[in-house]
Amino acid sequence: MTTATEQVRPVEPVRPHEPLAPVHVQTVEGFGTVRIDPVDPDRDAALVHGWVNEDRARFWGMGGTTVEQVREIYAHLDSLTTHHGFLVRRDGEPVALFQTYEPSADRVSEVYEVEPGDIGVHILIAPAATPEPGFSARLFVALTAFALTGRTRAVAEPDAANEKAIARLVRAGFELGPEVVLPEVDLPEVFIPEKRARLAFLTR
Repeated sequence: MTTATEQVRPVEPVRPHEPLAPVHVQTVEGFGTVRIDPVDPDRDAALVHGWVNEDRARFWGMGGTTVEQVREIYAHLDSLTTHHGFLVRRDGEPVALFQTYEPSADRVSEVYEVEPGDIGVHILIAPAATPEPGFSARLFVALTAFALTGRTRAVAEPDAANEKAIARLVRAGFELGPEVVLPEVDLPEVFIPEKRARLAFLTR
């Protein structure tokens, strides 16, 4: 997924007082250095809470949550081996929430045929004081490079009514698939309501 205009740097070592090491660091020319860290539920809950409770993030499905509920949600995610949450920074500033998951261990497996090498992705871009043309496209260069490391295809399933997210995926090179209905998940640890979604695929 990288080109001659992008440089992938080795992952930096853990520094003092840094509880989690980055999983990916990449410099994208004309954009900056993108660093992807695992979400730290205690450290990041307040920041993520502010993002997910904005109206623009209504499709993320966490509106109305408290800081403690956000911490619990990401602590649960952190306990899983199939689903992972990441905080994305550009030049040190938090700019996005990125999640990856094994489609075979997710409800999406009920609406499409999972293939070996698939990885599921969710992306929430943070609010910006000033819109920056081309921001999401250049950010996706690093996100897809990370997600597709050792994989062959990324799968996304934004809400079918989320036209901005769907358009963003298309600009990033995803091919749209069918509209589907993801069944609700009702477990002791989590409840996720039914969702009408639009599948999208990016093949490496």
